[in-house]
Amino acid sequence: MTTPDTERFATISLEELAERASLLTRVDRKYLVPASDLVALLAELEDQARVLEINDQQHFDYESVYFDTPDAASYLLAAHPRRRRFKARTRSYMDTGDCYLEVKTKGSRGTTAKQRLPYSFDERDHLTEAGRDYIDELLHDASVEGIDTEVMEPVLTTRYTRTTLFLPASGSRCTIDSSLAWQRTVADEHAVDQHGANADDTAEFAEAEFGTAELSFADTVIVETKSAGQASEVDRILWRMGHRPDRISKFATGLAALRPELPNNRWARVLRQHFAPALEAQDLPSVLAA
Repeated sequence: MTTPDTERFATISLEELAERASLLTRVDRKYLVPASDLVALLAELEDQARVLEINDQQHFDYESVYFDTPDAASYLLAAHPRRRRFKARTRSYMDTGDCYLEVKTKGSRGTTAKQRLPYSFDERDHLTEAGRDYIDELLHDASVEGIDTEVMEPVLTTRYTRTTLFLPASGSRCTIDSSLAWQRTVADEHAVDQHGANADDTAEFAEAEFGTAELSFADTVIVETKSAGQASEVDRILWRMGHRPDRISKFATGLAALRPELPNNRWARVLRQHFAPALEAQDLPSVLAA
């Protein structure tokens, strides 16, 4: 879909947004919303919300490259789920060329910490030695054990356009991610070694057995609300429309959709309702086949 129509919204600068809605302690709720309902949502919010604007721009392109081990350690820790788990990615701001290596860890008490390191935009699709050392250090500090960062490789790339709204009455904010796309990274020599393929057959094997799969949502967006705890105006409008929070992770749900052999019970409803129809429409193997 095209980007949300926020031209008539009052605007807010990044500095003011950070000052008024930093929300260091917050409750996040995510919703998968059809584009038709987004139009109605924005119509109700027009007099209540302000849109983030930077350099006369209101919509910003993001790209994230996620890294995991050949045995999908990061994914499986989330799928089961385990109390101590992690996620590692580069996040690139395509409009500015800024890039960071980000590591999210979840501790024994359910708290989530996100730390990031400035990273080379040109190296965003692979881990440098400095990047591996950074992940190692943070996993050690978070007591996430048994992860060999030396074998971590890119497994999934996500792309989307983000629009951010601020709700002055509640001090909450929400993001709208549109033009959602996932691309599974072709397996490399790790997968080839596991299956015993000859070195000369590497490219043919990777294409035949793993391939390059891409999935996009043409008419669905992810709306995420971020509030101090109570429901925000956006939550209440979405509830009134019949929407309820969805269990979705761009990394885990996207990878589950593109790799149907992975265990996916944690995201079964979202996969069935939203991803399976998109896979079928794009003539990709259905996640429901697993």
